[in-house]
Amino acid sequence: MKDITTVSFPGLGIGELNLNKVAFTLFDRIEVRWYGIIITCGIILAFLYAFWRGKKYENVKSDDIIDVGIWTVILGVIGARAYYVLTSLEHYNSFGEAIAIWNGGLAIYGGIIGGCIGILLVCAWKKLSWRKLFDMIAPGVIIAQSLGRWGNFFNGEAYGYRIGETTHYYFFNNAYELPSGEGTFFHWIRMGLYEFGNWVYYHPTFLYESVWNLAGFILINIFYKRKKFDGQIALMYFTWYGFGRMFIEGLRTDSLYIPGTTLRISQCVGLACFVIGGLLLLILSIAKRHSAPVLQTAGAAVAAPRAVEDTAAPQKELSLWERLMEKSLKKHTKANRDEKSHESEE
Repeated sequence: MKDITTVSFPGLGIGELNLNKVAFTLFDRIEVRWYGIIITCGIILAFLYAFWRGKKYENVKSDDIIDVGIWTVILGVIGARAYYVLTSLEHYNSFGEAIAIWNGGLAIYGGIIGGCIGILLVCAWKKLSWRKLFDMIAPGVIIAQSLGRWGNFFNGEAYGYRIGETTHYYFFNNAYELPSGEGTFFHWIRMGLYEFGNWVYYHPTFLYESVWNLAGFILINIFYKRKKFDGQIALMYFTWYGFGRMFIEGLRTDSLYIPGTTLRISQCVGLACFVIGGLLLLILSIAKRHSAPVLQTAGAAVAAPRAVEDTAAPQKELSLWERLMEKSLKKHTKANRDEKSHESEE
């Protein structure tokens, strides 16, 4: 059946699994697929994370978080689908096919671009710090990506090259043959798909990316409380995800290519995210580190004139007799003031 995916993970001790792409049907007409349910759960999880992070650590109002969340999701989904369709127009013959996201086909980089546009628009409208918003949303995005990859699992897609004694791997324009026979990691983790009466084994690249993103989520959250500047967490996300995607993409069979070349778009974008994000992290971290002593020096410079002024005109120390005379004069003055106040009341 076209809606059934049969998979196995023999190296992990998981036998034959029959996965129905359709979770349930409404009114005997509308199919609700696992892909859509899992993607939706990922979006909800990202929103709840951003809501918690914004309220607890970033002091962002609930209404602002809701506004950002709504527009980020809407523009993120539009961007993800538009990116995928525009980079593979030859596969679509009608507008209906182009918007059928339930059949798969969401490009994460398009979703990130659309989501970033949504954040920037709402921040400009409500005069919020976009760097702070990026920080509180980025970890939610990467955990949503980790969960969302399991939608590809139910659809039987986003897997890699065949695994035999060797397996193909492409790093930009360079082709490699990697050992993947018995006793190797790739043989142990291989995923079987039942096709035309035979088991064929592939790289479960959806699983590679899901685990990579989960690890990134954990590390980013550990670091979050120690961030030095707004925007640092978002840069960590872009750097981490770009690095992993750059390598994992070289194992996939369904990559999108830059027109007229053999360069995989996701590898190129991943490299750009890793290099630019890493450089910005390094530059901004160094700048932040060097700004602290400057501020302290500036504070000392401001305090210095007061110190000079104080030492330039020290107060004369009074003798015991002078202090007693001063105390007596103050007491006499107070008594005269009280007497005049009493006469005015009469």
